[in-house]
Amino acid sequence: MNSKLKNEELGRLTVQEFRSSPKNNIILILDNVRSLNNVGSIFRTADAFLIEEIILCGVTGTPPSREIEKTALGATSTVKWSYCKTTLEAITILKKKNYKIFGVEQAEKSIALNNFIWKKETLALVFGNEVYGVEQEVINVCDGVIEIPQSGTKHSLNISVSAGIVLWEMIRDK
Repeated sequence: MNSKLKNEELGRLTVQEFRSSPKNNIILILDNVRSLNNVGSIFRTADAFLIEEIILCGVTGTPPSREIEKTALGATSTVKWSYCKTTLEAITILKKKNYKIFGVEQAEKSIALNNFIWKKETLALVFGNEVYGVEQEVINVCDGVIEIPQSGTKHSLNISVSAGIVLWEMIRDK
């Protein structure tokens, strides 16, 4: 029989160990994400996968926030984050630092996630608004678009689910 591990048996990092640990060279850009619960879930996922930073853009809520913390469960104090007035501003800053920028969206000439090869270079992933996705003007300045293949009747996934799927795929072979 398999027994569940207790929290103290998981070997998790302390906050200080997390902050000093090498991170995966991935920055998440949240493009006008409305739901504070989604923002919190993405913080928690970013913590789980040792993501470098989250950039919150536009109407995306920022910590401190009780609603974000409900799902972040403390990850707002471990994951580095910043705020930009616009997603285009965030992308401009990251391109000057030689980041490759990829939107996660359904678009012409998108790359299926399972065919995307990340060579561990600095990478920024843009996740969009729950209703409208990543803005077209943002897609226009991305280096490419990654799409999560889907087979059902719905045409999209929740943003926090999408972030988890994409990040797992990026780091699973590391």
